[in-house]
Amino acid sequence: MGKPTGFKEWGRQTPRKRDRLNRVRDWYEFIPLFDDGVAEEQGGRCMDCGVPFCMQGCPLGNRIPDWNDLVYRDQWKKAWIALDSTNNFPDFTGRLCPAPCEGACVLAVNQDPVTIELIEKQIVERAFSEGWVVAQPPRTRTGKTVAVVGSGPAGLATAIQLNRAGHVVTVYEKADRLGGLLRYGIPDFKIEKSVIDRRLALMREEGVRFATGVNVGTDTTWSELKVKHDAVVVAIGAERARDLQAPGRELVGVHMAMEFLTQQNRVVAGDLPVSGISAEGKRVVVLGGGDTGSDCLGTSHRQGAVSVTQLELLPAPPKRRGEDNPWPQWPMVYRTSSSQEEGGERAYSLMTRRLSGADGKLTALHAVKVTLEKGADGRMSFVEQPGGEVTIPCDLLVLAMGFVSPVADALKEQLGVELDGRGGVAVDADYMTNVDGVFAAGDAHRGASLIVWAIAEGREAARSVDAWLRGERSLLPTRGMDRAFGGR
Repeated sequence: MGKPTGFKEWGRQTPRKRDRLNRVRDWYEFIPLFDDGVAEEQGGRCMDCGVPFCMQGCPLGNRIPDWNDLVYRDQWKKAWIALDSTNNFPDFTGRLCPAPCEGACVLAVNQDPVTIELIEKQIVERAFSEGWVVAQPPRTRTGKTVAVVGSGPAGLATAIQLNRAGHVVTVYEKADRLGGLLRYGIPDFKIEKSVIDRRLALMREEGVRFATGVNVGTDTTWSELKVKHDAVVVAIGAERARDLQAPGRELVGVHMAMEFLTQQNRVVAGDLPVSGISAEGKRVVVLGGGDTGSDCLGTSHRQGAVSVTQLELLPAPPKRRGEDNPWPQWPMVYRTSSSQEEGGERAYSLMTRRLSGADGKLTALHAVKVTLEKGADGRMSFVEQPGGEVTIPCDLLVLAMGFVSPVADALKEQLGVELDGRGGVAVDADYMTNVDGVFAAGDAHRGASLIVWAIAEGREAARSVDAWLRGERSLLPTRGMDRAFGGR
């Protein structure tokens, strides 16, 4: 633990963000590290709670109390060793994870939780600056080869673990750059791509091989890949997005979120001169109130939108936990993201009815106010409110309504891999599909989820692949996943 009375002496602090009026003029990260001494105090707030529910809340089972205590005691290298032992990419999660660990923190029962995520970021950045983060190539090779398809967090976590176990791993990525959604789906103001590149450089030094511009299923078949390698891991994410089924969907000016975000990320990377989808000078509406919608909001600000309105079908969450949402569950409460802090309007309980335009171009979104009510059969449904029609002027509509499944048609056709009822890749308790030697991890089988779940599943899938190739397990379990699946 940290200081026994630390949670009484120090309140929760976070680094001061760059001013919102300035940060919307560029694409750089805007949350700095803690000033000297502040992280130590924040680590000291970690209390001797007996049962570390923060570890229960973390899918990786991160040893949070251990490294909080070590930070408080100014033992940063030991803190890094503890953090690195359970998380391959704390530099990613320290920027992008919504921190379910903080929702489960015992202090969160009636106080502000420990700043776990930002301490995690502080540790890993200190480790990089001090030279503690080094390549860890395997001492020996097994002679077995593994194909990992997809270079998002699940694929990268799978690859790094299997490579360290001694297998020869090749990561196949259909895009021209590695990183999956980390690269193209998340704006640079949340994670600068140099953070990804330094990790990839370490993985190359460790011996992981990468093949970009290879669309498995088209450029090479899944069957050919299986013949070429001893095992295959499907980590293609849940790329199929939920679309809008409404009259006017075909109008010019309606785009999926990933189209919008990917083009701008390519501009920032220098791969495109300008984005083909720009919010500059436009009235923007973003359908969807989640993280992707928030990223579209922040991107619209930086592109120079005249106005941005974010619409959500569901009602606004309460400001405090409801009785049906007790600690240590993730608190379903009203939040304001960093992009929402920068401006724009938010509206809840609105269902899009139709879109209208002129000369084939979008000019307005027509919605109706709805309530969420329980029917006679006990099911919840949306009921339109009489007189609740709303018209919102709109030149650019970005659809950020979530993702429903992986694009796995070729996988099913070429290998006979079974899909579940949601369209995800069906796996057993060891992440293997119905096809011997073919595994799946991350969003490809569990559906769109958190980066920390992707990393945890990548680690566990790697453990299962390694055991299948060797006939015994050599990789340590991911403790959070052991709880989630009853232990293996």
